[in-house]
Amino acid sequence: MSYKLAYRCTICNKKYPVDKELYTCPECGETGILDIEYDYKKIAEVFTKAKLSSSKEYSLWRYLPLLPVEESFTKNSLRVGWTPLYKFADLALKYNTKAIYIKDDGQNPTQSLKDRASVVACVKALELNQKVISCSSTGNAASSLAGNAAKMGLKTVIFVPERAPIGKLTQIQAFGSQLIKVKGDYKAAYEMSKAAINHFGFYNRNAAINPNLIEGKKTVALEIAEQLNFKPTEWIVVSVGDGCTIGGVYKGFYDLFNLNFIKKIPKILGVQSSGCNPFYQAYKNNLDYLEETDELTVADSISVGIPRNPVKGLNAVKKSQGAFIEVSDEEILSAIKELASQTGIFAEPAAAASFAGFKKARRKAIISSEEEVTIIITGNGLKDPNNARKVLEEPLAVEPVFEKIKHILNIERRT
Repeated sequence: MSYKLAYRCTICNKKYPVDKELYTCPECGETGILDIEYDYKKIAEVFTKAKLSSSKEYSLWRYLPLLPVEESFTKNSLRVGWTPLYKFADLALKYNTKAIYIKDDGQNPTQSLKDRASVVACVKALELNQKVISCSSTGNAASSLAGNAAKMGLKTVIFVPERAPIGKLTQIQAFGSQLIKVKGDYKAAYEMSKAAINHFGFYNRNAAINPNLIEGKKTVALEIAEQLNFKPTEWIVVSVGDGCTIGGVYKGFYDLFNLNFIKKIPKILGVQSSGCNPFYQAYKNNLDYLEETDELTVADSISVGIPRNPVKGLNAVKKSQGAFIEVSDEEILSAIKELASQTGIFAEPAAAASFAGFKKARRKAIISSEEEVTIIITGNGLKDPNNARKVLEEPLAVEPVFEKIKHILNIERRT
């Protein structure tokens, strides 16, 4: 059963009953993004640390009482969630930090955190007897939806801007989705998906519009807390595009705080590229609204000039007493190489932005040497290999003669 209590508008705070599925506030329109409120008292009766510790469900469905879906429709999904959380002592020593953990969500089925939202979207579509799901995406949400829908027998219609990386386009098509490349930026792709969804009645997977999807994304925070024995680090670092992922991270810790699983909500550091930084600009200028910015960054997954979930994104930092920071494309690309060579985790540009943001926040003493940090890697580097190659040397081509490579390897011979 679902423990949803009400929908609450993030603009006017009006509440609506949950007996009817809603996307946005009927009074505020599309800007009235809804939040789902839960009955924590009833959840506490069935959801305890003891029950979690004995659970054999190693996916996001282990947190089913905190999700807005019916269990019966979850049985045929891909195994999403319960991704690894690594501790890196050498990295902590290098950056004079008490402890550094990295949550590698590139280990999800389609190699990104977006699987957490997409699998919830597919389950909700089945609950509502919908056969087709649609969304706009810079790439990851699209490939994620296509893969999860393929497993569950649903059709997908997906709109992407023409700049979407080849790795993600290949995934989308391989999973059998009807893919439409829109000439223009993400805003153009979003408007096209909106028109198609309204006209054909497709189930809407656009995470900023559909309040159920941020609930899937929040499971990354639930996992981090559980994997750290419900003593999360002082800081959680995550890259930011539409505002949905960072909003979900906050919501997950908020749920656990209200259930008394954790003593306080960690501070959240939101990272944006300087080439597309509406959240950072609002934070820097102390604004409670976002202004449109350019979409000029290699980090396509966070290249959103008009974020559709501004309130939840801003509140995640404000309510957690965290911060926003911007990093250059050069810092992002450098972070890809350093992260991969130092940790074995290959991140796409938008995911590596979180590591670049951590380094900059440490230099600026936003994060102190006495604080522990968890960095969320939202997507695998094979999503966008072309940009990763910008900071890698071309491999040396040699003739197949062993004598010619002895001096190149410069490795002492074993005796």
